[in-house]
Amino acid sequence: MASKHFSDNQFTLQEVILNIREWVSYFLSKWKILIAAGIFGMALGALVSIFKKPVFHAETSFVLEEGDAGGISQMSGLASLVGVNLGSLGGTSGLFQGDNIMELYRSERMLGQTLLEPFDESLLLIDRFVAFEKLDEKWASKVDIPSMDFTLPREQFTVAQDSVVKEITKLIRENQLSVSKPDRKLSIIQVSISSKDELYAKAFNESLVQNVTDFYFLTKTKKTGENLQILQSQADSVRAILDESLLSYASATDRVPNSNPLLSSAQVESRKRQIDVQATGAVYQEIVKNLEIAKVNHRNNSPLIQVIDSPRLPLKRSEIRLVKGIVLGVVIVGLVALLGLYCQRLYHKHVQES
Repeated sequence: MASKHFSDNQFTLQEVILNIREWVSYFLSKWKILIAAGIFGMALGALVSIFKKPVFHAETSFVLEEGDAGGISQMSGLASLVGVNLGSLGGTSGLFQGDNIMELYRSERMLGQTLLEPFDESLLLIDRFVAFEKLDEKWASKVDIPSMDFTLPREQFTVAQDSVVKEITKLIRENQLSVSKPDRKLSIIQVSISSKDELYAKAFNESLVQNVTDFYFLTKTKKTGENLQILQSQADSVRAILDESLLSYASATDRVPNSNPLLSSAQVESRKRQIDVQATGAVYQEIVKNLEIAKVNHRNNSPLIQVIDSPRLPLKRSEIRLVKGIVLGVVIVGLVALLGLYCQRLYHKHVQES
């Protein structure tokens, strides 16, 4: 019984109890090792809690707003008179539907652009990141970061500078950035930056949200803005033609101020100019209607992101406190010691049986 866990074919409750007692007795006989492991775990946990820096969390939550296209489809027929597809004005960009905007926050373009934003009057966010992460020392054998000037336009970056920005972007995406929906049924999105540098976390979070918001605005309103410009240009052109037609009509009338009603030929020129004025006026009236509709729709697309909560100092922090570190150290090291003793005894039993 002492050399086996259970009998070959079956085991009873009594055998289970006896084996448990046997293992408990074995572990108790190794109390010196377990106590030493516990002391070592306490010391290790205390050291970790003392030397491990706290992590700060800068969080922004916002509601994603969709453009309201109600009523636009009913008026799209008006725009067709001047060759403009007004029905597309109310369409929302597919980039910001569903979870796509969450991927936009993780994109290399947005993160890289944010890294190049100013942290203060003398530093960029990328400079601050390099400083507290000590990347200039860690990557010294590969690149010379201190000699790089990240204030240059991105188009003037060297290959080495682009590589540094991409690698830092990757580190942020994998270790610091979190974009999620607290509740899948709602449209609330939460963006969090975790860092050992409290001021950097706050500044990076705010800059990232602002950059994505600006990109959102420009992309979402690009189509409505282009149609608005087309309508405005057409309205200005038709208004110029209408003014010219009015002048021509007035000139034709002035040339024959008191025409003989019996002589119809004398009124032909003024009648033609009058028809031009009426036709141009009708076209201008329709364009102005469509222009006002386009302006209203463009304004409706403008409020894109409504921020609910933004990061404020002091930021939420997570750290391993002394008592917690000691307890975790004892538990983890103790479990490792028990596992080691268990494997050692199984090995000796296997050697004895063979």
